[in-house]
Amino acid sequence: MYPSEPFPHFVDDYLAYLHEALPSYAGLDGVHAHDDLLEDLSRQAIDAHVRALSGFGRRLHQIDPSLLSRVEKVDHPIVAAGIEGRMYELEVVRSWERNPQIYAEIIGSSLAGQALFAYAPEAERARRVVSKLRQVPRLVQAARDNIKDCPGIFVKVGLESWRGTLRFIESDLPRAFAGLDDLHILGDLADTSTEAATAIKSYLDYLENDLAPRAKASFRLGRERFERKLKLEDGVDLSADRLLAIALRELSAVQEEFRKVAGRLNGGDPIEAWRKAKEQHPAPGELISIAEAQVGELEEFLRTQDLVSLPDAEPVVVAPSPDFYRWAFASMWTPGPFESKPSRAYYYLTDVDRNWPPDRQKEHLRDFNIPTLWNISIHEVYPGHFLHFRHLRQVDSKVRKSTLFAPASFVEGWAHYCEHMMVEAGFRRGDVTIRLGQLAEALVRLARFVVAIRLHCEDLSVEQGMRFFRDEAFLEETTARREAERGTFDPTYLVYSLGKLMMLKLRRDYKERQGGKYSLRAFHDAVLSQGSAPFWALRRLLLDETVDASLE
Repeated sequence: MYPSEPFPHFVDDYLAYLHEALPSYAGLDGVHAHDDLLEDLSRQAIDAHVRALSGFGRRLHQIDPSLLSRVEKVDHPIVAAGIEGRMYELEVVRSWERNPQIYAEIIGSSLAGQALFAYAPEAERARRVVSKLRQVPRLVQAARDNIKDCPGIFVKVGLESWRGTLRFIESDLPRAFAGLDDLHILGDLADTSTEAATAIKSYLDYLENDLAPRAKASFRLGRERFERKLKLEDGVDLSADRLLAIALRELSAVQEEFRKVAGRLNGGDPIEAWRKAKEQHPAPGELISIAEAQVGELEEFLRTQDLVSLPDAEPVVVAPSPDFYRWAFASMWTPGPFESKPSRAYYYLTDVDRNWPPDRQKEHLRDFNIPTLWNISIHEVYPGHFLHFRHLRQVDSKVRKSTLFAPASFVEGWAHYCEHMMVEAGFRRGDVTIRLGQLAEALVRLARFVVAIRLHCEDLSVEQGMRFFRDEAFLEETTARREAERGTFDPTYLVYSLGKLMMLKLRRDYKERQGGKYSLRAFHDAVLSQGSAPFWALRRLLLDETVDASLE
């Protein structure tokens, strides 16, 4: 029998393969060797990807776990689940032949990453954009070849995504490289943009006039696939029925608290209280300065209250969304954990356009009301995603450092937990509206928890889902419909609340284990020092548990 392959060697080999096969994700990791490439989603490439994953799975299975260190014994099953999860997506869930949106998102996010991060000179990044644009027709053809039938709602959302990508290429991308004075590169950029736009327009026509009329497939995953997907991607092994019972219990408790807090503002009418709180919003042109002040105050609160370590890093830049990225409401762009040198992160917010009519300006700023903006800043910057990524750079394990293995239940669960934790820790204790805003966000995430399960494991319709968000999370109908529609193509968007609940359970158990030695800072530092680990792994690393008790 041959000796076991060294686990670190396997991880290096597997990560290098994933970065090459998934160049857009490599960029998110801070690996730029493949920045001139787009993913190949042709049927031939997908079949080859499945074979490669199967080969890596066999190699991993041959590594003797008894020879691994304590930490490697945790990383081994994380990698195994990752391989199996990718194969399950490609062979069973098969989003690549059901959802035209994923093709548009690959193009849009891949191009935006080159435009937003100045990790290389502008001319060099522009050349890589030119290379990517040349590959757009190939990716469009793959979408046309692969998707023969799909749910009607996927066509609807796909049309919106492809139109957004088209606008980005035609109108916004040229502005991103407006500072270039190299006529040769600018000419190539114009030519390849035209070629990409032409291919996308043709596909839009196909989607609208050919695929849409015959799109009759169901969006539902079904109970078995839903539960399996959640197990492989997030390590959660509870049944859909048990998860639904937990979600409904938590929703009822948060609704009761929301009504109680609302009563202190407006006599107990939650909808009217929230509507009144939303009238507290920045004036046109004030959004960035207010958010910048929020980020500073949040950082200072973390320091003075000693809630978590703040590793040295380039400061986050709070800025208006670039002209080419104004379609995004708010976004956090953080350098990948494997970047060779520190670089700045950008917290972008989209203020009103002064040319908009007054009603539209008012509606936009109401969504940026001060209570909500505080929660966005907490979630995206301090102590949410930005601080998480600052810690991620210090993690030794490549498995728990890479975004390719990061479970959304931890990444989003941490940020959503932070909204709760900051209010709990006394941030702006006298401002009731901040607490109301935090509860309002929690209600939306809990409604996602319920709707996701009922959409995919029961027979809930999108219309019924919209009414649930409207009636149970107090959303306006337009926003409620958008949330329900998202659940059809993002079935695990329940991970925000799920992750938050698992974080709170982990904290309770860690506190009990530590006894008199417990401190909130020690808990947060212990969690973040483990990178982006699934909760079963965190419990094993922090509590020495061998049985998953993430929620129960």
